[in-house]
Amino acid sequence: MSGIFLLGVGVLVALSGVLFALQGFGFVGGSPMTDTTTWSVAGPIIAVAGVGMMYMGWRISRRNQSSP
Repeated sequence: MSGIFLLGVGVLVALSGVLFALQGFGFVGGSPMTDTTTWSVAGPIIAVAGVGMMYMGWRISRRNQSSP
């Protein structure tokens, strides 16, 4: 169960990171985050952290399924 939860949280974190990066690069407007260097740097880092969480959640869920 914890692996599936971590996988789901990782998806949300990765999507948030992508959105933050797009706002930082100026592709998504209407926010104080638009065209801000901070979010241009932090967004991809957050997205990579989300992908790492997804990977760990996937590994945990696979390990739990294979054990009797």
